Amino acid sequence: MDLSTNLWSYKIGLNGERKRLYDLQPHTGVAWHANSSYPIGKPMTWYKADFEAPYGTNPVVVDLQGLGKGHAWVNGHSIGRYWPSWITATNGCTDTCDYRGNYVTEKCNTNCGNPSQRWYHVPRSFLNNDKNTLVLFEEIGGNPQNVSFQTVTTGTICALVHEGALLELSCQGGQVISQIQFASFGNPKGKCGSFEQGSWEATDSRSVVEAACIGKSSCGFAVTKEAFGVAGADNGPTRLAVQATC
Repeated sequence: MDLSTNLWSYKIGLNGERKRLYDLQPHTGVAWHANSSYPIGKPMTWYKADFEAPYGTNPVVVDLQGLGKGHAWVNGHSIGRYWPSWITATNGCTDTCDYRGNYVTEKCNTNCGNPSQRWYHVPRSFLNNDKNTLVLFEEIGGNPQNVSFQTVTTGTICALVHEGALLELSCQGGQVISQIQFASFGNPKGKCGSFEQGSWEATDSRSVVEAACIGKSSCGFAVTKEAFGVAGADNGPTRLAVQATC
């Protein structure tokens, strides 16, 4: 059959998106199959489930571990595309890290062998007090059985350590240190929540602590002038003050 003289046309998008299956409104000609034997590992599949909003006021996330790649909506609001099946390389990470010196892409890699992202933020403004609806469009095939909603508790931890002692920071409940709010090796003043720089400090104070602690549930190292690149400095009693976020 000769098609050389025929006119070709195309359109982008999916019928499910065109019909707005992620909306909460009824859809003509669309039937959701409500049973326990939902398809697993089947590409190009729409899933829908109802859930109750987690109690409290803490931030809410949805754990999409087990899914492949696709798009998620909560109560008709897009929370973005997901791809938890994309696993980072299993090698290249190290427990020790030093950001000083020339930058290379392999420096201070973390999270080896894990998804680049598995928790996705769900603004509480998207949620109802009673019933809520999660809609997933799975492109390459996954298992929605392990999808769950959780709350995230953020907290502040502090330490004030004198030279020669060991700095120890630790988060609870499986959380990791996500930010170093304050770090000063010298003669800092104040207390947790109101630390201030003293009359002098090592210029690498924050970067040294970040390199040792960011992304970890706990960290520790000996507080020495050598660790902060000020060996030989003589400015009286020296200490390290740190305030971090879990």
